[in-house]
Amino acid sequence: MAVLQEYKCPCCGGAIQFDSASQNMKCPYCDTEFDPETLSSYDEALKDEGKDDFRWENMAGGEWQEGEAEGLHTYVCNSCGGEIVGDETTGATFCPYCGNPVVMTGQFSGALKPDYVIPFKLDKKAALEALERHCKGKKLLPKIFKDQNHIDKIQGIYIPFWLFDTDADANIRYKATRVRHWSDSDYDYTETRYYLIKRAGNIGFSHVPVDGSEKMADDLMESIEPFDFSEAVDFKTAYLSGFFADKYDVDADQSIERANQRIKRSTEDAFASTISGYTTVIPEHTDIRLHNGSAKYALYPVWILTTSWEGKKYIFAMNGQTGKFVGDLPMDKGAYFKWLFGLTGIVGAASMLISYLIWMI
Repeated sequence: MAVLQEYKCPCCGGAIQFDSASQNMKCPYCDTEFDPETLSSYDEALKDEGKDDFRWENMAGGEWQEGEAEGLHTYVCNSCGGEIVGDETTGATFCPYCGNPVVMTGQFSGALKPDYVIPFKLDKKAALEALERHCKGKKLLPKIFKDQNHIDKIQGIYIPFWLFDTDADANIRYKATRVRHWSDSDYDYTETRYYLIKRAGNIGFSHVPVDGSEKMADDLMESIEPFDFSEAVDFKTAYLSGFFADKYDVDADQSIERANQRIKRSTEDAFASTISGYTTVIPEHTDIRLHNGSAKYALYPVWILTTSWEGKKYIFAMNGQTGKFVGDLPMDKGAYFKWLFGLTGIVGAASMLISYLIWMI
């Protein structure tokens, strides 16, 4: 029984056929021609490619020693269900996520002990000043937000993070193009050349962070990165004095997928940065294998500021180590419509002026 070899066009993915007129392989969809030997080599290269293999060997978190967690208490928010940890000196009685009261439920127990903590370097005053700078110059911000100290709640809280270390061996194939344009007296021409590019190598990752709090928005936490891990120290309960610590509700195993996504994206970007001289470069296939993988548990310092506007709560976050500040701001609809109508008037006046000048000409 004869076996037909089918080739896919590297440019558009269509099935390629042999063209007797040109004695080349030709795609009937995009009209690209290929030398049979080159196409055969390309197909053999694809057959040798592997698949991503994201496996982690060592998932760890420390255990509390006897008497080490004495003085720690847990607090539960009846509104959002958040469970946080504080010491006996913690005076705040509201949830840093939603601003509602929290109830002390008793002695802390049951969670893994953090391996590391980055202590707070910036205080509450610095967080309020950062919010003021964040609001400065925002013309569409409601006036009440521009008033000083308009904030409902502010709390320093240690957010749980899982830190992933691993080495990655990678083989990545990219599809690249070079586009050339030229013209003569009759026509404009565009020539697109397609290239297969392969990169292979090893890259190491240290302390890839994934927050372990389901209540804290992942994009919010990623926005205040990076944290400087060189300032991390071995965890001691004394660092919690006066602050809350979120009790993780997403464990290390549940965080692996997000760690894999960040590692995959960073590996692709790092390898792509070695390619230059092309109009476009698109990754088509990745073969990434992890080894020597491990995870540690750390607490990172974050200031959480909450306020409300027209029945909606707004949450702002500041990196308690570096001062990076993020958060969405409300918009004054009245100011927005004034700005929009003003812009419409300017555009209309400009259009009328242009029309008049054209008429004059």
